Amino acid sequence: MEFMRLYSGGKFRNTLLEVKNVFSKIQTLKYIRLAEVGKLSTPKLQGKYETGQLILHRVFGYRGVILFPWLARVYDRDLPNKKDETDEINVNSVGKEVKGRTHTFYQVLIDQRDCPFIRAQTEAVTFLGNNESSRSLYAIPGLDYVAHEDILPYSTTDKSALQHELFDKFLTFHPDHDPSFIGQETLRAWQEKNHPWLELSDVHKETTENIRVTVIPFYMGCRETQTTSVYWWRYCIRLENMGNLSVQLRERHWRIFSLSGTLETVRGRGVVGQEPVLSKTLPAFQYSSHVSLQAPSGHMWGTFRMEREDGYTFDCRIPPFSLESKVEEPSTPNPHS
Repeated sequence: MEFMRLYSGGKFRNTLLEVKNVFSKIQTLKYIRLAEVGKLSTPKLQGKYETGQLILHRVFGYRGVILFPWLARVYDRDLPNKKDETDEINVNSVGKEVKGRTHTFYQVLIDQRDCPFIRAQTEAVTFLGNNESSRSLYAIPGLDYVAHEDILPYSTTDKSALQHELFDKFLTFHPDHDPSFIGQETLRAWQEKNHPWLELSDVHKETTENIRVTVIPFYMGCRETQTTSVYWWRYCIRLENMGNLSVQLRERHWRIFSLSGTLETVRGRGVVGQEPVLSKTLPAFQYSSHVSLQAPSGHMWGTFRMEREDGYTFDCRIPPFSLESKVEEPSTPNPHS
């Protein structure tokens, strides 16, 4: 199949997840209008994608464009640690007994036409306001972090390939360049200014009963008053059903430990007001939330109570992850190194 096509009519547009699923999904839909997007490129097994590369998300199916890459340490509890494989791992420990492996993630701008149809929050990047007396959190719409293996690259000759308010401000079209969009100075300046709350460093993964949970924490900054200092973090969580039976998230159970010595327990129905179903056709759900501590560090862990379609319930482990503050330095690290 030389050209990648996306559904462009009705609520089913995002059901195109990968090329191999197109025809089976078309059989289940009656009213479809196809629109040509561009020519599918061969995914890279080695190396990194460049700024300006147009992509389709392999799981969520949205169109996007790469802004820049980040190098992250991935702590995957499903992979054996050869050094300590005979030792029992404490599931509540955030220590580095799980060996971190460097992996490339990408900052991606999402096509605003696809935002209403994807099972992920599209305001994933948030930060504290510059006004120290303000408690406001700010969101930049239409940004995501995408692992290298979740990218399906494509090319197009359409100068307006992506619809997002920042697209024309950050990228410019060059037909003789590969990829055909290149970053402008405004993109580099924006990255340098905002890197403290854009940069990801650690990614944590764990699978329970075929439900894969990925957590990416971000330090957002500190709010100081005359009597207290409050430190803020954001964490992005993706759940993916790797099995054949549908599963629904019913409850969440968090444990939040602060360096000050406090341990907080949080229970509640669903996540971000939803109880998402992870099915064979829609296997993934992603959301972001925030946490604050009156200490510069701590850690979180917990479980999601899941209910399978056959009535079986189980607790899906959320891999423990550190909440670490960092000092903002005047010089900007290069995420491309």
